[in-house]
Amino acid sequence: MTYEELLKKHPGSLVEKIVTEVLSKDTVDVYFEDEGEEQWAVIKVHVYEEDKEMALRFLSDNRWVLQFGYYDDEDEFIELLQQLTQTEIDLIPKGLQKVMQKVVSGEEGLRLPGNFLSR
Repeated sequence: MTYEELLKKHPGSLVEKIVTEVLSKDTVDVYFEDEGEEQWAVIKVHVYEEDKEMALRFLSDNRWVLQFGYYDDEDEFIELLQQLTQTEIDLIPKGLQKVMQKVVSGEEGLRLPGNFLSR
């Protein structure tokens, strides 16, 4: 299965994997990022041994996006994005959702204990 197929066919399992890893950490960084007119809060999970990155983004227009990044054979970073459905959004704990909304509205990242976000 290609990464594109994984992202399109199994976004819920990737969301669960990201949430599980983030909540298991002592501290979690929720970053504020922007590009052009778009702004978002993001949590990232790195799989260093496989040169992959998975992330959840909450955009300023109340959209949730799953990001999957990897390096191809030419060592170029490829970023794949998949908009989340309500079913997939419901897999994200309400505490984490609220924090990401706060980061976007405040335009400033936060560092919090992982167990705080599971509420």
